[in-house]
Amino acid sequence: VQLQASGGGLVQAGDSLRLSCAASGRTFSNVVVGWFRQAPGKERRFVAAVTWSSGASYYSDSVKGRFTVSRDNAENTVYLQMKSLKPEDTAVYYCASTTPYYSGSRYDPKAYLYWGQGTQVTVSS
Repeated sequence: VQLQASGGGLVQAGDSLRLSCAASGRTFSNVVVGWFRQAPGKERRFVAAVTWSSGASYYSDSVKGRFTVSRDNAENTVYLQMKSLKPEDTAVYYCASTTPYYSGSRYDPKAYLYWGQGTQVTVSS
């Protein structure tokens, strides 16, 4: 499975961006697709995830209410709609997918096997 993340950019505080994570090589099914971010000098941290089969979504406390994760079955793509962006949202954003029978926590990067290349999001104040 190859994941391609896109949609990052330079925006001002309060603006919105939509990130996309497109899969090729295999369709998403029975997996969790997550978004993580990594700021310079910091660990990669969970942002949001969606269970492909049910559409159930999960968010970190820092983005809850501002970010929305969704999936498009026809496009085999997961989106991360980000609103009311803050300077502290600045990071490289990665999408990742588990395998269908993954173990561990959906909030832990170690549970994800496939990773996209990352897309830079920079929010200026």
